[in-house]
Amino acid sequence: MEAMYTIDVMGAKKIASGKVREIFEVSDELLLIVTTDRLSAFDVVLPDPIPAKGYVLNQTSLFWFEKCKALAANHIQSADVSEYPAPFKGDPRLEGRSVLVRKAEPLPVECIVRGYLSGSGWKEYVRLGSVSGVRLPAGLRESDRLDEPIFTPSTKAAPGTHDENIDFDTAARLVGRSLLERVRELSLEIYRQACAHALERGIIIADTKFEFGLVGGDLVWIDEALTPDSSRFWPLDGYQPGGPQPSFDKQYVRDYLETLDWDKTAPGPRLPEEVVRKTSEKYVAAYEMLTGRKFSWT
Repeated sequence: MEAMYTIDVMGAKKIASGKVREIFEVSDELLLIVTTDRLSAFDVVLPDPIPAKGYVLNQTSLFWFEKCKALAANHIQSADVSEYPAPFKGDPRLEGRSVLVRKAEPLPVECIVRGYLSGSGWKEYVRLGSVSGVRLPAGLRESDRLDEPIFTPSTKAAPGTHDENIDFDTAARLVGRSLLERVRELSLEIYRQACAHALERGIIIADTKFEFGLVGGDLVWIDEALTPDSSRFWPLDGYQPGGPQPSFDKQYVRDYLETLDWDKTAPGPRLPEEVVRKTSEKYVAAYEMLTGRKFSWT
């Protein structure tokens, strides 16, 4: 499997190129989303692709969308390249790493659920004793499991800036209180179901980010679902609260970048071959453990 950093499709209109995904317009109702092997860290897209990353992200999302479809409707129309309309139909480059989706109006907040205290949540807890306005017990350690998962929304940052944790009332002013209450309930339920499955497979989902949108006024789950890019995946074997945990996600790359004299602004630094290889292996391992499927490089 060759790494894909970017893609263009002759005769197709690309309407967006994000940190990882390329988005093409198909019709007034449909989009085609291609997940590349690009990796971003600290909101900067790095110059080196991570082989298999895009395939893993796309297939992991499809796995969760299917598993949780009874809980939440999603935007997937098809992931079968043979069913795509022209000019995408049958394009081998799209196999396994693309989806045909319904257009949605995204809600203007990131829907984050935390079951463990880590990342920006841990930093905020150290300062304030709370996360996104949710008061937590005193004396918690980094990576501690919370008694109950919490819903901690954040802003959607403009390019070149960082998301900011916000409290429920602030998010409600952006989304509407009744809709946000529904989104909170959905997010927590999906997270609980996913965590139960992942624990059986030897993975702790410490936290995750969901995105929701509206299609014809109906709430749908969009973007990606419980992937190593949108979640912290920790191996259950060896979990030890009190500090950072080893992970299956891009935290491995972040940790490497923290050792460099880099100001976390573009352009990002090149990654050593070993870091690229080990990061790819971590993504593949997470996919195989969660889905029970064997990854093939062909």
